[in-house]
Amino acid sequence: MAATLTRPGAAVADSAGRGPSERYARGVARMKEIAGKDALDTVEALQDIAPDLGRFVVEFAYGDVHARPGLDVRQRQLVTLGALTAAGDSTPQLRFHIGAALHVGLDAAQVVEALIHLVPFLGFPRTLNAVAAARTVFEERGVRIEPIEVEPGGDRYARGEDKLREVDGEHGIEVIESLNDVAPDLGRYIVEFTFGDIYARPGLNARQRQLVTLGGLIAFGDTAPQQKVHFNASLRVGLSPRQVIETVIQAVPYTGFPRALNAVSVLREVFEERGIRPV
Repeated sequence: MAATLTRPGAAVADSAGRGPSERYARGVARMKEIAGKDALDTVEALQDIAPDLGRFVVEFAYGDVHARPGLDVRQRQLVTLGALTAAGDSTPQLRFHIGAALHVGLDAAQVVEALIHLVPFLGFPRTLNAVAAARTVFEERGVRIEPIEVEPGGDRYARGEDKLREVDGEHGIEVIESLNDVAPDLGRYIVEFTFGDIYARPGLNARQRQLVTLGGLIAFGDTAPQQKVHFNASLRVGLSPRQVIETVIQAVPYTGFPRALNAVSVLREVFEERGIRPV
């Protein structure tokens, strides 16, 4: 029987008692890579009540999932920020991963931009809470942010329509036009705000924005039609089929298997329609 953690920070032995399991050691290394020397504090704090939970965090979330190829550490943090913001009740974990995003090389303005990007998909309350968490992390780390500010004005609809075509192609325009008979203003808001205001902002490129979007939509749940749109958009802006699959897998530790399995069903449909054979 495998040995368990016997003290804070102790490694999990393999079945023969010969030291840390390969998965655990890999997970510890990945946690330290993305979060620095204090990465294991949360795991060590579980030793008195749920040591196996701490082991699962290290082995599965980091040794199995975060250590996979296909997405780099910055891309994985963008997916994670989207998923945790969507959860809405995960401030300690969100703060940890905001710190990790900074540690792996995203700057403070990019972190905030990733959160702002989620407004059309998750709403203002979750985004405001996430920005408050980011402010705390920045203050604790002495990080100074130079906010991205965009001069308002211009033809928001024309700008949004151009960005919508860039991201979603003509199908995006068709979705907007399908609303004309029942809620034309809703379609206008999607074009003007989601694409004219949010997608058109600097700070993140189109691929980064899709990673954040997918993380949020997968974790939010009950978003199959929107997931389909944004799986297609992700492929359109240059993410590979493998990277899109990895995005779904990356969300698992933060959203659970059911939502990830639902997302895979949607993604399978997208691949079939596009004639993509990912494996």
